[in-house]
Amino acid sequence: MDNLIKIVAVVGPTASGKTKLSVELAKNYNGEIISADSMQIYKGMDIATAKPSNDEKCGIRHHLMDFLLPSESYSVACFVEDAKKCVADIVSRNKLPIIAGGTGLYVDSFLNNVNFSDEKRDDVLTQKLWKIYDDKGIDTLLEMLDGIDKTTAEKLAPQKNPKRIIRAIEFYKTTGKPISQQVSESTRVKSPYRAVKIGLNFSDRQKLYDRINLRVDKMMDDGLLDEAKEVLLSDLSATSVKAIGYKELAPYIMGKRSLDECVEKLKQETRRYAKRQITWFKRDKDINWLYVDEYDSFEELYKDACQIIEKENIDG
Repeated sequence: MDNLIKIVAVVGPTASGKTKLSVELAKNYNGEIISADSMQIYKGMDIATAKPSNDEKCGIRHHLMDFLLPSESYSVACFVEDAKKCVADIVSRNKLPIIAGGTGLYVDSFLNNVNFSDEKRDDVLTQKLWKIYDDKGIDTLLEMLDGIDKTTAEKLAPQKNPKRIIRAIEFYKTTGKPISQQVSESTRVKSPYRAVKIGLNFSDRQKLYDRINLRVDKMMDDGLLDEAKEVLLSDLSATSVKAIGYKELAPYIMGKRSLDECVEKLKQETRRYAKRQITWFKRDKDINWLYVDEYDSFEELYKDACQIIEKENIDG
């Protein structure tokens, strides 16, 4: 076990406070942060993705953030390979790698050392599947997946996550085998990492939703509408086009809906996304959960996070 690479992971839904906690932990434990956010990778997509400012970073180096053009596609396979390189670099400088973000598939695939040697993409097929989703809904996609990969369909049905369902269909169409088979085969090599996982959540879900609503209001005050206009005019990839925060404002920009209606839609979609994130992370029994609304101050929460890390001897 002593030969395993020590890593801290800070996970949870959007607006739960992952950025602040991960930065403070990095300051305390001589760490650097690897972002596990599938949209913060893109340049120019700053406000909608809640990309931390330089002040919020507090001088802590952040990896895998703000390095791709929105026209470029990215995948979990890319993340796993890039994160491996980042960890090797961070550890070589005797620093602690801290994975922080809400894209659960990225976090799990990396920490479990999933091998994506068979990873293939078909952007044309992906766009067709998204069109089916827009026209006919999630249940039609689930029926398609059930016909080719019942195991994955049953697993994804409760989550209602179109991105993952579409990816599973695309995987089968491009490789000829179910993605459930790929997952089984790809985890046979033991992970080289020993991670302590800290999850942020709320005992009262409404308090999280209130934070999300306030965050969206602040995003609008900070210029999200102008950012959305610019991003929507860009050449977007099959990955970046699905970012929450832009397509929801498009009807207003095109003169089809009022701004208030579109902002409310954005809040609703963000709340739904947070619910999906919680569903994903709750499956992981190794996560040490801290419930933000049960603390009187951030300092108390931070202290408990440090105790979790030190109990697992990650910092030493």
